[in-house]
Amino acid sequence: MRTTRPVAAALATLAAAALLAGCAAAAPMVQPAAGAAPFPEELETYYTQELDWSECGDGFECADVTVPMDYDEPDGETISIAVKVLQAGGESLGALFINPGGPGGSGIELVENASSTFGDPLLESYDIVGFDPRGVGASTAVRCYDSAQLDDLFSRTYDLTTDRGFDRYLSDLTAYGEACEANTGELVHHLDTVTAARDLDVLRAALHQPQLTYLGYSYGTFLGAIYAEHFPDSMGRLVLDGAVDPSLNYAEITQGQIAGFDVAYRSYLEDCLSSADCPFTGDVDAAVHQTTQLVHQLADTPAPSGDPERPVTDSDLYNAIVIALYSPDSWPVLTSAMAALINNDDGAQIRFLADVAMERDDNGEYPEDEGAFRLIDCSDYPVELDQQRSRELAEENAEISELFGEAFSYGEVGCAAMPITSDAVREPIHAEGTPPIVVIGTTRDPATPYDWAESLAEQLDSGVLIGYEGDGHTAYGGVSSCVDTAVESFLIDGVVPEDGLRC
Repeated sequence: MRTTRPVAAALATLAAAALLAGCAAAAPMVQPAAGAAPFPEELETYYTQELDWSECGDGFECADVTVPMDYDEPDGETISIAVKVLQAGGESLGALFINPGGPGGSGIELVENASSTFGDPLLESYDIVGFDPRGVGASTAVRCYDSAQLDDLFSRTYDLTTDRGFDRYLSDLTAYGEACEANTGELVHHLDTVTAARDLDVLRAALHQPQLTYLGYSYGTFLGAIYAEHFPDSMGRLVLDGAVDPSLNYAEITQGQIAGFDVAYRSYLEDCLSSADCPFTGDVDAAVHQTTQLVHQLADTPAPSGDPERPVTDSDLYNAIVIALYSPDSWPVLTSAMAALINNDDGAQIRFLADVAMERDDNGEYPEDEGAFRLIDCSDYPVELDQQRSRELAEENAEISELFGEAFSYGEVGCAAMPITSDAVREPIHAEGTPPIVVIGTTRDPATPYDWAESLAEQLDSGVLIGYEGDGHTAYGGVSSCVDTAVESFLIDGVVPEDGLRC
C-alpha cells in the first residue's frame, strides 16, 4: 500500500513499504570541506558540483543535481534529481531535507505546500528542501502506461481464487511491467532505496551541508533510516514520522497494514455511528460486515457514478475508504459518500474519492510517473511467485480482517510481474554511532501501524520514540501540538525528547 503523505495508492497491485537493499561503499575516499564526511574519490565530480539555481516562485529556488544512474559505474550514464528550496523566513540554520513517503512521493509538491504542512518555527528556522527521488516527478522519471491504458487496466476485475483469474491478473501486470521497462529504459533497474540514499548524500554535499537534517514521513522513514545506516558520519538531526519496520518481510508488512487499516476503519465507524448521518446500523462489528457485503454487491453489480463508462466497483470502494482513512478530516466526506451509495445507489462521491486516491485529475489524467511506486517498492522486496502460497496467505489474512484481509493479499504478484529482481535483505537497521534519531508513531495509523514505530525505535542504536494517541497517517504538522513542539524543539534547538513521550 502506498504510504505517501497525503495520497494513497491504487489497490491494483498492492505492495508494502520499501525496505533494505544492499550496497557496497567505494574507496579511496576524498576529504571534503571542514565538517563534512569524506566521499569516494570516483564520485568527486558529483559531490563537488556547483548547482545552477533559478527563482521558481515566491521564496523558492530550483536546481537539478546530477547523479550517476548506477553508482557502480560512476563514469556511465547520469540522471538528474530535481530540488526546490523554500528559503527560511528568518535567520537560517541550514537545509532541512524532506520526503513525503510513497515510495514515489514528490518532495517538490510537499515543499510547495510547506506553509500548510510545517509549523511556523520550522519555516522561520530552516531552508526547506524538497526533492523528487530518482524515478519520480521532475527528476529523471519512470514512464509506464498512458492515462487511457491505466483506465483500461484499472477497470478490469479478476477472480484470483481461480487459475484463470490469477493467470489473467499476472499476464496484465506483466504487460504493464514490460511497458515500464520499454518506456523508462535502464533506470528501472536502479530504483532501490539504498541508491536513493546515496543520491541524498550527494544532494547534501551539493547544497554545502556538512550534515543531513531530515524529516521523512512514512516510506520516507525508511529512506532516512537507510541513510543513517550507510552515512553515519554525515548524520545531523533526523525525524522519522509514520515509521516503517525494516525487519519485516513482504508478507509481514502486508499483514501489518491489513491490521492497521482494520483498526483505523473501526475507529472511523465508531465515530460514524455516533452521528445521525451515518448509513450503517448496529455496532462496529455489524457495520464492518455491512461494508463487506457492500463490497460483494459492487463486485457483482457496479453502481452508477454519473459517468456511464466508469461505474463504481468494489475496487473503487476500497480506494475511497483507504484515502479517507489517511486523515480524520476526511471522515465526514466518506460518510456522505457511503450514505449516497447505500441509500440512493449513487456512487458519484465514491468515484470522486477513488479518483483522488488514484491521483486521477478532472481531465482523466494520471501522473506520468505513477509507475514509480511499484518499481521502487519492488526494487526493495525480493518476492517469489507462488500461486498456492498467495491463496493460503489470503485465507490467513481474512482471519485478521473480514473487510481488508483477502483484498490486500496479492501484492507480491505485482512485484513478481515486474522486469526487475530484488536481492534485498530483510533485517533490522541499527545505524550505529549516530546522534539521536526521533521516531514517531500514531496509535491508529492505517498504513504504518504503531508497533512498526516501536520496532524501528528499538532497532536504532540512538532511536527515541514519540507516540501519538490518535487517528490518521503520520503526526507532525498541525495534528498534535505536543508532537509539533517536540519535533520543532529537537530540529531547531537540539532538545532530544524523552524516549517514550506520549502525546
